[in-house]
Amino acid sequence: MPTHDFFIRPASGTSSSDWIRLEKCDFSVSISRRITRTVVHGGEGDDLIDEGAESALYTISGEMDLAMYKTIISMFRAGQPYIHDPFEERDVKVVFSKFDYDGTTTEFSFEFMEDIV
Repeated sequence: MPTHDFFIRPASGTSSSDWIRLEKCDFSVSISRRITRTVVHGGEGDDLIDEGAESALYTISGEMDLAMYKTIISMFRAGQPYIHDPFEERDVKVVFSKFDYDGTTTEFSFEFMEDIV
């Protein structure tokens, strides 16, 4: 399976030197449309309305040492970081929704949510 370098920077970061690189990560994204469904009782069927907005869920996994864990967990607690999406080649403001780390194997898994307006 191909791997990517994963880049993240804290919300307070303003320059290219603020980006942190995690090598050889697995990276996936799931994008959903926001849809409203109206069901009319006694009528025929229902109406689906595309609200025109999307939500993206990014999942990143790999390995990192304890020093990197301490750096990343501080970002987890400090606000909305930015990540670099390797598929669309753009920087994305996200919310850290999940952080898993195994200190024995040094494996991690992150989930980030982005709202696209």
